[in-house]
Amino acid sequence: MNIGQVSKLSKVNAKMIRRYESVGIIPKAGRSPSGYRQYSQHDIHILKFVKKGRQLGFSMIDLKQLVSLWRNKSRPSLQVKSIATKHAAELEKKLDEIQAMLFTINTLIKNCHGDNRPDCPILDELNCHK
Repeated sequence: MNIGQVSKLSKVNAKMIRRYESVGIIPKAGRSPSGYRQYSQHDIHILKFVKKGRQLGFSMIDLKQLVSLWRNKSRPSLQVKSIATKHAAELEKKLDEIQAMLFTINTLIKNCHGDNRPDCPILDELNCHK
């Protein structure tokens, strides 16, 4: 299959397929006699795996390790769990940061009169020259 067909079947765009190949997340594609990339059904399966991993927010580095572990049937699940645990901790930290931002912005919104007066606590908070 060519890259367009694989892109359609895996729902991963061609640019990302080439990127995943260049950084070693997916194996290098075979080449036709005319030099075009050729992919197999197995490659589609790997791309779907990677797509799901990206949807869960795993980094490219983590995905490279996860694909390698997934392909290694004698892998210790401890390695997989370690990667996922580290990622979950990073997500928790981001969630805490987002919740703090949301609390602040909601407090500012509550304290803004939202009328014709020029004073605004939202702009005051954003003003770095205070």
